[in-house]
Amino acid sequence: MSEHNKVSMTTMNYSKDREKAENPLNIMDVTLRDGHQSLFATRGRTEDMIPVAELMDEVGFWATETWGGATFDTMHRFLNEDPWERIRTLKRYFKKTPFSMLLRAQNLVGYRNYADDLAEAFVERAAENGMDVFRTFDALNDYRNFETVVPVIKRCGKHFQGCICYTMTEPRLGGDVYNIDYYVNKALALEKMEADTICIKDMAGLIAPYDAYDIIKAIKEKVSIPVHLHSHFTSGLSPMSHLKAVEAGVDIIDTCMSPYAYRTSHPAIEPLVMALMGTNRDIGFDIKQLASINEILEKEIMPKYKHLLADNKMSIVDINVLLHQTPGGMLSNLINQLREMDALDKIDEVYKELPKVRKDLGQIPLVTPTSQIVGIQTVNNVLFDDENERYKMITAQVKDLCYGLYGKTAVPINSEVQKKALKGYSRGEEPITCRPAEVLEPELAKAQEEVKGLAVDIDDEILYAVYPVTGKKFLKWKYGKEEPPEEVKARSLEDALKEQELVLKARKGELVEKATKDAAEKGENIREFNVFVDDEYFNVGVEEIGGSPVISYVQPAQAPVVPAMPVAASAPAAPKVPAPAPAAPAPAPVKPAPAVSAGDVEGTPLEAPMPGMIVSYEKEVGDSVNQGETVVILEAMKMENALTAPKSGVIKSINFKSGDAVAKNDVLCVIG
Repeated sequence: MSEHNKVSMTTMNYSKDREKAENPLNIMDVTLRDGHQSLFATRGRTEDMIPVAELMDEVGFWATETWGGATFDTMHRFLNEDPWERIRTLKRYFKKTPFSMLLRAQNLVGYRNYADDLAEAFVERAAENGMDVFRTFDALNDYRNFETVVPVIKRCGKHFQGCICYTMTEPRLGGDVYNIDYYVNKALALEKMEADTICIKDMAGLIAPYDAYDIIKAIKEKVSIPVHLHSHFTSGLSPMSHLKAVEAGVDIIDTCMSPYAYRTSHPAIEPLVMALMGTNRDIGFDIKQLASINEILEKEIMPKYKHLLADNKMSIVDINVLLHQTPGGMLSNLINQLREMDALDKIDEVYKELPKVRKDLGQIPLVTPTSQIVGIQTVNNVLFDDENERYKMITAQVKDLCYGLYGKTAVPINSEVQKKALKGYSRGEEPITCRPAEVLEPELAKAQEEVKGLAVDIDDEILYAVYPVTGKKFLKWKYGKEEPPEEVKARSLEDALKEQELVLKARKGELVEKATKDAAEKGENIREFNVFVDDEYFNVGVEEIGGSPVISYVQPAQAPVVPAMPVAASAPAAPKVPAPAPAAPAPAPVKPAPAVSAGDVEGTPLEAPMPGMIVSYEKEVGDSVNQGETVVILEAMKMENALTAPKSGVIKSINFKSGDAVAKNDVLCVIG
């Protein structure tokens, strides 16, 4: 790699009032990618990054993470934004700071291994569009999945950061699988692959302070390239682990700007700057400059996303992550999925089942996509298994994992689960042992042909190839073939503040403003009533006008010392008693499955067992189908489920199409 393409290890922006440290700690900021991915489901829009971009460029970060991970998926699916355009737009504002992306190796930015031709094209286009640092990881730490993408990164003259996904099988580091030797050997393998830096990727915030010290010290004794620590705040351990890592000589650490920090995100940069000030690891950042950026984020940006914050828990720490090891983003997705299925009461069963599923599937680390693979299979087991059978509904991705399409697991997969998953599997029932992509056919040319006439350049074609269903829908929005729905359109700060104001009014019972008018003059036929409400007593005057009595006035009076009397059902309510706040609207009821399909087609309905998106129908109206044969592929939380025919017969009606969202119990088709 040429020198000008290397990411500088000395780009610190030292405050004028202090000298540069002997060995300053380098910082990568992850606010613009992992920060909003962790806190509000990757819904951060490009327009909300621009106001702080130039200021962040002046801080002196080693790099700033702007892309990859879930951003590619979320942008085109939920924000109606072109992922490629984000890189190009932000590059106009960041003149000094290198860009980093999270690359899932052969998974790219999706949830399966893609063919070599698509993987090569993707990396080339990411580099051409402006990406500098390729943080590359494999969910199984199987570096055979690096063999296609790494040479392209190198050929493009970019920075290859190799990751080791951090996980455990014991409460602390140790055991027969994930121990110090495991991590040191992985680091040596990455150095052999000519990694420019090595990252310990602690996606769930599991690494304890003294384990961080021991691992980093051991790795730095064996390898000569810089070591980077990425550790989420979820468990509360990471700020302490950061300090111990600094003592062990770590070179780079990931942090967020404080409005985007903590909870399932990352520790904030500001406390670390202050903690190391004046030491030989002084970061050198200007704390006032950081504060000015935070003010913009706090006042102008975050209010737009407040409604998306993951939960209303009082604690910002989730110590349970040390037990189930599920990354925060995946955990919030699981909770939302269970809520949509009216099964949130099963969450404790999910926690209990998750370690069992993880063990059955080879003790794999829990990081995208394996966290989704284990998480969704766990939910399926909890909801659909019974005392007679486990793994009744196995996702397509679990089948792929058991076949070897994701790579080699740390320990062998449970043989019974593997055999059941591969029964009737389309590629064969005997798992492979080669590099996964070796059995994949080239797919870019096929995708280009399928999207001809809609895609206008290679970036469009790659987007479609990685996400065929949602990608095609986005391209139709992008080029005016279809009108994007309201929910994917941006909203202004003014709209967000108005919404918050309405919520506050609702909580105070002020959502409906009462009209006021002058009191009528008292007539001659006033009748007085004594009204008791709890411990308050009112003297009420009532006058008949055209028949029915109306309230003329309410005069509070001194209550006599008598037992409280119940209020008659017909007595009018006293205005002095504040009205209760209006109840929140009830959630829309989940539609029960009808005995017949929409359109009154007689037959047996195939219902959606969970909310999701239709990927495809394997049958058409008029086709014959056998009981147990796959009819519909349903995506739930980005994992695919093959829904089979409940009986043999003929497809009488199909009620949805590819790309449609469906609710639990929706009738997908009818078999007659």
